[in-house]
Amino acid sequence: MSSNLHIPKKCQQCGNAFIARTTVTKYCGDRCAKRAYKARKRAEKIKATLEEEMQPKVAIPSSTNSINQKDFLSISEASQLIGVSRWTIQRMIKRGQLKAVPFGRKHIVARYHIESLFN
Repeated sequence: MSSNLHIPKKCQQCGNAFIARTTVTKYCGDRCAKRAYKARKRAEKIKATLEEEMQPKVAIPSSTNSINQKDFLSISEASQLIGVSRWTIQRMIKRGQLKAVPFGRKHIVARYHIESLFN
């Protein structure tokens, strides 16, 4: 179905006058349509970024909450609890300052052994 319509319009991108063949045409050509699309997508990204920054930050429960409730800790959990590296915990175990029990491929440290370090 061909259209015999000839509607004078103004391009929404560049502002030039043109003759539209349909009632929904907004741009004078493909170049203006592509530029308008890019501008629309850019505006959407900016809006999404601004909305993301304006939303209140939700506190993510940290792993220290779960560590604080455990009686027996792995070496990496013990290092997080004390605030030292895993290698420091390994050296303390090797020197005999901290007692650890092998449990499969891991070593488990009792919480009261860690607490006794500070008493």
